[in-house]
Amino acid sequence: MFLGIDIGTSEVKALLLSDDHRIIGSAGTPLTVQRPHPGHSEQAPADWWAATQSALLKLQAAHPAEYAAARAIGLSGQMHGAVLLDAQDRVLRPAILWNDTRCAAECAEMMAELPTLTALAGTLAMPGFTAPKLRWVAKHEPEVFQQVAKVLLPKDYVRLMLTGEYACDMSDASGTLWLDVQQRDWSDALLALTDLNRSHMPRLVEGSAPGGYLKADVAQALGLNAGIVVAGGAGDNAASAVGMGAVDSGQGFLSLGTSGVLFVVTPSYQPNAASATHAFCHAVPGRWHQMSVMLSAASSLQWVTDLLGAPNAGVVAEKAAALSAAQRAASPLFLPYLGGERTPHNDANVRGSFHQLSFDTDAARLGYAVIEGVTFGLKDGLAALNAAGSSVHRLSLVGGGARSSFWAQQLASALNVDIVTHGSSAVGGALGAARLGWLATGADAAAVCLTPEVDATYHPDAAEQALLMDRYATFRSLYRTV
Repeated sequence: MFLGIDIGTSEVKALLLSDDHRIIGSAGTPLTVQRPHPGHSEQAPADWWAATQSALLKLQAAHPAEYAAARAIGLSGQMHGAVLLDAQDRVLRPAILWNDTRCAAECAEMMAELPTLTALAGTLAMPGFTAPKLRWVAKHEPEVFQQVAKVLLPKDYVRLMLTGEYACDMSDASGTLWLDVQQRDWSDALLALTDLNRSHMPRLVEGSAPGGYLKADVAQALGLNAGIVVAGGAGDNAASAVGMGAVDSGQGFLSLGTSGVLFVVTPSYQPNAASATHAFCHAVPGRWHQMSVMLSAASSLQWVTDLLGAPNAGVVAEKAAALSAAQRAASPLFLPYLGGERTPHNDANVRGSFHQLSFDTDAARLGYAVIEGVTFGLKDGLAALNAAGSSVHRLSLVGGGARSSFWAQQLASALNVDIVTHGSSAVGGALGAARLGWLATGADAAAVCLTPEVDATYHPDAAEQALLMDRYATFRSLYRTV
């Protein structure tokens, strides 16, 4: 048995995987985000640890015998979060999260000071990343910065609680802006931009390698065997790829959750920072990936759902799906930049907007505009990946948006790729983490190459594609006006 733990933004999820690749069960505990100022997004690391313990104990209660037989733990987590610890491992301030946009000025400073930054890091400096957050803390909270002894990412704080070890895998470290991604090692030049050095960093391990061992007191409290291996693990996107068996070149997925992510595996380091894409290490040795990220994806649909007073996002999607082609063509256009944008614009200050509203605009057309706007944002992302050399013909669709067959079909037509869904809420970071835990015990690499059963396949539709491309051309022109 193998445990996978995913430290998400809205939930900590734990999953139990059997030796014959069956998912025995999963459990989750919700989290909340604090926004003390506009553009700020924070969580208390202690809440992650409490939620981890809660999720594990729920899993134990549901499957006591299988849970007790766990031989390894894998970790997955939200990327980029800055956990600041002093020399006694005390948390110095709330963790600054991936969707926090306070440090745009610091990003510009870093880019100006080190022209080779993008070649080393595989990406532009963006407010979501970890390094500029530390530069912001040094500038605005110097008394905190002076006490920093270690900087950890969210899943690696949980690792510290489990094992007492400071460690991080290559995929998650890629999102800090401190890693030389091609060399898979910390970069002294990048660290110097934030007045930090290697002593402030955890040791680096591959995601499939041991990253610590479960402490005896923690094992007793959690009902597990002391000393079981805790794998290096992965950032949430790389872990999701492992969970879907996307480990070979050209394989990929589209995550339609709070954010929207396009992830394509590459056999080598292939950066294209000019288009605001990310070239990061994969969670398995000798692999990298390219990634485009939009900050407001399914969360945009939830926003308009709340605005319209609809009972849930599914109802809004159903109303949008019922529109005729003519009604869709006459619907407003929506720019999905509610909290800024990464790919391809790298603009922390841009905001969302509706265009071409009329007296005919109703709830269904607003809902359709939001769904379509997110689809167009993802098309922008795929174009950036294509420009960087990626080629993909089929994408697995995961996340909350995958529940909408209408949206899946629209994505297939707009992106001109086959979209497949897997019909399982277990597909994602926790499953990939469990598989990495499996590998850390010395298991055969086949453990990460299994693709979940396909639930449905959506092919591009020529008529829908023609309609969408007409509207996409207008969508692209509107960014310059906001």
